[in-house]
Amino acid sequence: MSSAALAEAEPFLLERFLPYELSVTANRVSRLFARRYARTFGLSIPEWRCMAVIGRYALVSATAIVERTAMDKVKVSRAVATLLAKGLVRRSPHPADRRLSLLAFTAKGRRIYEQIVPLARRIEAELMEVLGPAERTALSAMLSRIAERARALDEQALDQGLPD
Repeated sequence: MSSAALAEAEPFLLERFLPYELSVTANRVSRLFARRYARTFGLSIPEWRCMAVIGRYALVSATAIVERTAMDKVKVSRAVATLLAKGLVRRSPHPADRRLSLLAFTAKGRRIYEQIVPLARRIEAELMEVLGPAERTALSAMLSRIAERARALDEQALDQGLPD
């Protein structure tokens, strides 16, 4: 019996369904981060994700944030609007294409980002302490492969005209 046929014959266990496991784990980790930085810095999860991308790439468009975080456009747009209103980021025109704008930190945004990064690293270390070094490397490699496969399958769906 093929692995596909075997999988179909087994009962559907939601708790062992990879997309569900990834989603639940991501939500729990995001909530953990939010509990630790939301009170201190007044940031939502989407706002922090936008700041993390800006911190990594310095000058970035909202479209690039959507691509790098896999958040939907509306969520990114709202988060960026809030970050602009809080004075944490600034918007400037793209030098090569005036229709686009680039986001960068203000001095205040940079200071907050630099305060959050060590906290984020500590939380990551706390999460990863249950894994040995080889397991950490393997997990990172497996997640990268799954993410790439999901990206490729998503592109295929778009090419086939399937709705978002």
